[in-house]
Amino acid sequence: MSEKPFSQFCENNKHAILNQLQRHFSACKHVLEVGSGTGQHAVHFAEYLPHLHWHTCDQAHYHQGIQAWINDSQLSNISHPVCLTLPDDPLPSLEFDAVFTANTAHIMQKHAVQALMQNVAERLPQQGVFCQYGPFTEQGRFSSDSNAAFHDRLLREGYGGYRDITELLDWAPDLLLTEQVPMPANNLLLVWHKK
Repeated sequence: MSEKPFSQFCENNKHAILNQLQRHFSACKHVLEVGSGTGQHAVHFAEYLPHLHWHTCDQAHYHQGIQAWINDSQLSNISHPVCLTLPDDPLPSLEFDAVFTANTAHIMQKHAVQALMQNVAERLPQQGVFCQYGPFTEQGRFSSDSNAAFHDRLLREGYGGYRDITELLDWAPDLLLTEQVPMPANNLLLVWHKK
């Protein structure tokens, strides 16, 4: 078995996210995952959503780990990782009717998140679905003291910090936010549809 990277956060939240994706991606065929990270989510979701083809992408230094998970899974409905660094790169020139991303918006810099929202809004086809998981603020308010403390720590360490849902709405006027699903550990799943 290959040496694979491991995230306990992915392990903790994969079942709760899968429960939502089974509903929101039920009519989709090709999903682009932005920021595949370790590759754990991609393999788990591809296994339990066999009607979907899962397209992975991330910065190049993550590819070896993602590929190790894909190789060990032996799944046929998941693709090798494609390079993506926002805001420098456009979304990969693949056909997809759904986009998924988890725990990226608070790590990326503000201009990169803005580019993500604009790229998804531009590339998602009519009736396409975008599921965005992670912690967010709403009208400047944190959902818990621990989220506020984590945001401050992210900023000190040079990350972008929590994004507010109103910012995301402003950056992607062609997307309609249809659901804000409460998730474990004070996270949300934002469900967007192409208008």
